[in-house]
Amino acid sequence: MTPEQLARLHIDAMLADAGWVVQDYTAYNPGVAVGAAGGIALREVPLQSGRCDYLLLVNRQPVGVIEAKRAGTLLVGVAEQSAHYAAHIPAFFKVSASELPFAYESTGTETYFRDARDPAPRSRAVFAFHQPATLAAWVAEPGTLRARLQRLPALDTTRMRDCQIEAVNNLDVSLAADRPRALVQMATGSGKTYTAITTIYRLLKHAKAERVLFLVDRGNLGTGAMREFNDYVTPDDGRKFTELYNVQLVQSNRWDPVCKVTICTIQRMYSMLRGEAELADELDEHSSFELATDGKPKDVAYNPGLPIEAFDFIVTDECHRSIYHLWRQVLEYFDAHLIGLTATPSKQTIGFFNGNLVMEYNHERAVADGVNVGYDVYRIKTEVTAQGGKVEAGFHVDKRNRLDRATRWQQLDEDLEYEARQLDRSVVVPSQIRTVLQAFKDALPALFDQRAMVPKTLVFAKDDSHAEDIVRIAREVFGRGNDFCKKITYMSYDPGTMQREKPETMIATFRNSPATRIAVTVDMIATGTDIKPLECLLFMRDVKSRAYFEQMKGRGTRTVSPTELQAVSGADAKAKTRFVIVDAVGVCESDKTDSRPMERKPGVSFDKLMLGLAFGNRDDDALLSLANRIARLDREVDMPQRQQVVGACGQTLSELTHRLLDATDPDRIASHAATTGTDHVAAKAALVATACAPFDNPLLRDTLSACKREAEQTIDTVTQDVVLEAGLDAAAKERAQSLTSNFRDWIEQHRAEIEALQILYSRPYRKRLSEDALKELEAKLAHSPGHFTPDGLWHAFEVADRQAVKRKPGFVPRFTDLVSLVRLAWQQQPTLEPFEDHVASRFNAWRLAKQQRGTVFSDEECAWLNRMRDAIAASGSVDRDYFQSANELGRVYRVFGERLWPLMDELNEALVG
Repeated sequence: MTPEQLARLHIDAMLADAGWVVQDYTAYNPGVAVGAAGGIALREVPLQSGRCDYLLLVNRQPVGVIEAKRAGTLLVGVAEQSAHYAAHIPAFFKVSASELPFAYESTGTETYFRDARDPAPRSRAVFAFHQPATLAAWVAEPGTLRARLQRLPALDTTRMRDCQIEAVNNLDVSLAADRPRALVQMATGSGKTYTAITTIYRLLKHAKAERVLFLVDRGNLGTGAMREFNDYVTPDDGRKFTELYNVQLVQSNRWDPVCKVTICTIQRMYSMLRGEAELADELDEHSSFELATDGKPKDVAYNPGLPIEAFDFIVTDECHRSIYHLWRQVLEYFDAHLIGLTATPSKQTIGFFNGNLVMEYNHERAVADGVNVGYDVYRIKTEVTAQGGKVEAGFHVDKRNRLDRATRWQQLDEDLEYEARQLDRSVVVPSQIRTVLQAFKDALPALFDQRAMVPKTLVFAKDDSHAEDIVRIAREVFGRGNDFCKKITYMSYDPGTMQREKPETMIATFRNSPATRIAVTVDMIATGTDIKPLECLLFMRDVKSRAYFEQMKGRGTRTVSPTELQAVSGADAKAKTRFVIVDAVGVCESDKTDSRPMERKPGVSFDKLMLGLAFGNRDDDALLSLANRIARLDREVDMPQRQQVVGACGQTLSELTHRLLDATDPDRIASHAATTGTDHVAAKAALVATACAPFDNPLLRDTLSACKREAEQTIDTVTQDVVLEAGLDAAAKERAQSLTSNFRDWIEQHRAEIEALQILYSRPYRKRLSEDALKELEAKLAHSPGHFTPDGLWHAFEVADRQAVKRKPGFVPRFTDLVSLVRLAWQQQPTLEPFEDHVASRFNAWRLAKQQRGTVFSDEECAWLNRMRDAIAASGSVDRDYFQSANELGRVYRVFGERLWPLMDELNEALVG
C-alpha cells in the first residue's frame, strides 16, 4: 500500500470507531446508517472544483469535510484545502459553506479539527473524530461554546476572597481568548476548589457547557471535592450547586453522561478508557504519583463509550508532575479545555500548560493576606539519625518478621554496623525513635505556650512498618492510650471489624476528635487533604521532590477560627498564628529536585513494580527489574511459600522470572517472530503480554508481596540514642532577625508622621496614647511592605532572643502590645512583656508608692482604680469618654469628685510610661 492508502485505511478505522459508516460516493446508501444521527462518511465526493476526500453527513445533510494526508505531512497549512472543499459542495446538496462548519485534516496518526462558526476559527489537535450525534447537536445550536465564552457576565463576588476573584476573572479572559490550557496557582488553603466550582458554575449556566470532568489524584480527595460541591451555594440563585446540577463521584467504572460534573481519579479514568470492568478500591486510594513506576506516559485507545467530546472542560485538582507527564494522554484524549489547580507548580507543569499561568498566589502572599499561616522549623538531631550505629558481636538482638511482626532472639556472631539510610528499613532502633519523640515532647511547652493539650500533629513515616513503630512508642513517650496517636495509612484497620478503614473516616476522626492528637502517615494525607486544626508536622522521613515537600508542608498552612481550634485543642489554644515543622531527619536541609528521583528501578518498591505492570508500565527496565527482584526472592523463600505462589498463578517463581526475561531478550523475540510468522513488534508485544498477564491478578501480587515482607528486620535494642541538637533552625532565626530589623527601620522612618510613634518616641508632656492612635499604628503596620502584625512581631522577637521575651500561656498579642514592641525595638526597655502585664506591674508599684506617702484608698475607690487600670491595659489610656460611654461617669465622679481628672492623668502617665 502507498503511504496515502495506508493513511486512508487508518482514517476509515477511526471513523468507524466513532460511529460513522464509511462509504464510497458511488455506493452511497443512507439506509444503512446507524444511530439517531445517521452518520455517513462519503469518500471521494466530486465537488464543483476537484474532489473531497471525505464528506460527513448526518441525517443525510452535509456537516463537515475531511482532508486526508499521508503520515508525516505537516497539517498546519492544509486547513485552506479543507476550507476549499466546504466552499465548493455540489449544488444538489443545497447547503452553503456557512452550513458546513466542521473541517478535519488527518493523517491517520494526527488529526486537526475546527469549527468555522467560532469567533476566531482555529484548528486544534484531537485524539479522534467526533461522533455523528455530537456534530448533529452542535450544528443545531445557534452559536458555539467558544462564542459563548466571550460573553460571560460579570462575576458575582459575594462570599469570595480577593485571590479567588482574581483567579476566576483571569480564567474568564483566558477562556475568551480560546487558550486551550490554563494553570491556576493558589496557595494551599486559599480556596482552589471553591474557585474551581465558581468557574464551573459559570461555564454550565452561562456558557452552556455540556459536561465538566473534575480530576483528582486519589479517592479521598474526590470525596472532599464532592463535599465542597454539595456545600457550594450559588451566588445568584441561592440554591446549592447539587440542587441545580447532577454531580457524580465515580466510585466504579461506570460513567453517567446525564451528570453535568464528573469527579474521578485519573487512574480510574485511565482504567475506564481502557475498557476495564472495574478498578480495585485500593488503587483508587493511592496517589497517581505513587502508581507511576516507569516514568512513561500512559497509552490509551479510543473508547466509543467515553468519546473525546464527553467533556467540554477538565479541571485537575492538585497538579502533580505525574498527572501532566506520566498520565498526560488521559487528559489529551478529550477534546476539552484544561484548567489546572496547584499550590506548587513545577517547571514541567507550567510547560504542560503552555506557560499560561493565569494566577500566581503563593504562600507568602497568602500569609500576608491572612489566608495562610507561616511556619517555623524546629530541628532535632540525634546521634543515630546522623551517623547510624554499631552493635558488637556477642550482644543479643531481636529479629522481626516483616509480615506478622513476630520476633525471635538472636546472639550476634559478628559486629553489626549500619548506616543512617538503613534505619527503619533493615534495622530498627527503638531508642532512636524514642529519643526523637521525647525531644519533640520536651519542646512542645516552649513552642506552644505551655498548652494543656498536645497540638494536632502529623508525623510522616518512611513506610507502614515504621509508622507502626512510631505509633507504639509515641503512646509510651506521652503516656497516653490508643486514641491519642493513630496510624493513617493504606494498611490501617478498624479494631472492631478488622476491616480496612476508609480513608475519609480516619481523616475525619483525626480532624474532629479532641482525643486524637497525633496521626502517623506515609503518603495518604501528604497532599490535598484539609485538616485545618493541624499545627505541627513532624518529619521522620526525608523527601527529595521539591513539589511533593511543598505539598506536605501545605497540610499545616490552613487557617482556622479560634472557636474551631479550641473545640479540638482546648480552651488555651487561643489562635493558630503559625505552624511548626519539626525536622528530625534534615528534610529542610536536603537538596530537592523538581520531580521524584526515578532514574533507576532500584528506587521503585517491589509492590509498585508489580502494580505498574497491571497498569501497563511494561518497558524493558520495569520487566528486567521485576525479574531481578523475583529471582532474589526465589533464593530466600521456603517451600510453603513457593507452593503459595504456584497456587496463586500456576507458575513457579523461576518461570515468572524467565518469562519476564524472555520478553526483553532480542533473540527470544526474533525466534518467536519466526515461529508465529509475525513481525518483531508483534512478537515482542505477545511475549510481554504473556509475561505480564499473571501480575494482573491481585492474589499473585499480594502473595509475592507477603513473601517479600517476610524478610526479617533487625531490632537493635542495645544502642541508646542521644540528642545532639534541638532548637529552631538557623533559617527561622534569620527570618526573625530580618523581620525585627525591618520593623525597627520602619518605625524609625515613620515616627514623625504617626501619632502613636510620636508619643512613644518623645513622650510629650500630658499627651497620652489613645485607642485610636494605637489602632492607626496597627493598620499602617499591616499595610506596610513588611505586613507587620502584633503577633508576628512578638513571635519574631521571641525567636530572635527567647530570653528577652516573656509570654504567659495562651497569650495572643493585640494592638496595645505594640507599645511593648516599639519600646523594645527602640531599646526603651530591656525585655518584651505583654502590655497588660506591664500595666499591672506599674499599677502595683504606683499603689505601693501612694501607700508609702500616706495616701489610702477606700475599697470603693480601689474598685474604680482597678477599672481604670484595666481600661489602660485594654486601650492604652483612660479618660472621661471611657466612663461616659459606659454611662458610669456620674458614679465614678461621686466617688472621687474633682480628684478624678488629675488622677486619670496620673495613671495614664504612670502605667504607660
